[in-house]
Amino acid sequence: MGIVGISKKDQEAIFRVVAAILHLGNIDFAKGKEIDSSIPKDDKAKFHLKTAAELLRCDADALEDALCKRLMITPEEVIKRSLDPGSATVSRDGLAKTIYSRLFDWLVDKINKSIGQDPNSKCLIGVLDIYGFESFKLNSFEQFCINFTNEKLQQHFNQHMFKTEQEEYTKEQIDWSYIEFEDNQDVLDLIEKKPGGIVALLDEACMFPKSTHETFANKLYQTFKYNKRFIKPKFSQTDFTIAHYAGEVTYQSDQFLDKNKDYVVPEHQDLLIASKCPFVSDLFPPLPEETSKSSKFSSIGSGFKLQLQQLMETLSSTEPHYIRCVKPNNLHKPAIFENINIRHQLRCGGVLEAIRISCAGYPTRRAFVEFANRFGLFAPEATEANCEEKNVCQKILEKTGLKGYQIGKTKVFLRAGQMAELDARRAQVLGNAAKVIQQNIRTHQTRKHYLALQKKTIYLQAWWRGRLAFKLFEKMRREAAAVKIQKNIRSYEARKAYKELHMSVVTMQTALRAIAARKEFRFGIQTKASIIIQVLVKN
Repeated sequence: MGIVGISKKDQEAIFRVVAAILHLGNIDFAKGKEIDSSIPKDDKAKFHLKTAAELLRCDADALEDALCKRLMITPEEVIKRSLDPGSATVSRDGLAKTIYSRLFDWLVDKINKSIGQDPNSKCLIGVLDIYGFESFKLNSFEQFCINFTNEKLQQHFNQHMFKTEQEEYTKEQIDWSYIEFEDNQDVLDLIEKKPGGIVALLDEACMFPKSTHETFANKLYQTFKYNKRFIKPKFSQTDFTIAHYAGEVTYQSDQFLDKNKDYVVPEHQDLLIASKCPFVSDLFPPLPEETSKSSKFSSIGSGFKLQLQQLMETLSSTEPHYIRCVKPNNLHKPAIFENINIRHQLRCGGVLEAIRISCAGYPTRRAFVEFANRFGLFAPEATEANCEEKNVCQKILEKTGLKGYQIGKTKVFLRAGQMAELDARRAQVLGNAAKVIQQNIRTHQTRKHYLALQKKTIYLQAWWRGRLAFKLFEKMRREAAAVKIQKNIRSYEARKAYKELHMSVVTMQTALRAIAARKEFRFGIQTKASIIIQVLVKN
């Protein structure tokens, strides 16, 4: 807080005020001795009462009187009236809300002064960050105000978008008079119209002491029974449903009256003005004379509507830029996309409605050059003839047979879905061309593969025939060699056998000759001997 210029003294006072609000919430009441009176319930309640008084620097008895009693001023006298425990509890909550509201306003004002712009500056940059459209199982006054704000902002967005579209169409000199944009003014009238709106009826109910949420709901049913934006649930006598731009929301009215009341109670005002803490007393400047004699009713709803109107005036005087933030999942983890949650956020954020508004006119627009370059294939003769880009686009659109388009000064404007249709046709033409190209490429690749295969086959066949011839030659060479070897072996064996036979024959002949010679020698010797013997004998 020191950064935004809040002093240490003020910071301490802020903490005391916040602590006092917390202690006020712990004060319970019980019936007093007098009829319809109330007192702090027990010692614990008295402790919180005393502590809250010390923190606010006011008298504890005065604080108790401000919570449990009221002054009624009549022309004749001043009457002090006691409050029952229930009323005292409402008074306690009212005091806590009043203090908190004043403290909150003081902080906002202090921060704005600290970081605010130069009052002499004509330029302004602001950031508006609000709750998105809310629809829960139980929806109360808070959701009603938040959704009311979103309805206002959605209307501003619609008007801004329509204005932007209108300026674009006028600039391009195209006819846009028949384009319809659905407005949510009927929802805003249902909520804020005065008299007769929900906020006005709520204020009216809050000003009557005997009003309850049942009577308030019945008043709504009677007033808006023919309103198409207002729906009465079948199974509830106090709930009501509003058909917002983002969807139907059922509200529970049981706390609408209590949450809408914002009484400025003089007893509370006097108590806090008398505080010995300058910070607290400065939060509650004296009331005007005409409102100091009685409780002045002011409603949260009316104040909220006034602030919202001021916000719209500020936004209307600026050049707004809209940013829609989407939370992908509630697990705070990456790479997780919850479809249902995202769709709900897009619907509640007005994105789907913005798309619908955009589609009501000419959501697709392309410059002549871009359009001709992208879709020139529909009219190639126009692109080849060096015509003007506008004429080329005209011929392209005539060839496609589209209806409802418009051609401006520099752009082609297409209705919703027409760009997708053109892209589909373009994809079909490109697809057919791609098929022809693929067919030719496949033919070329197949022929190339066939020729390569044929070449390899011929080479393989030649190589194989060579191998076969070589094998045949080898076989024949081997056979010839075998024959030659066989011949040589047979010749060798024959010569060997001949030589062996020859040697055997020679040996036998030698032996036989030797035998014959010996026989002949013996015979000669014998003959000689015989002759000698014969000679001898004869002699």
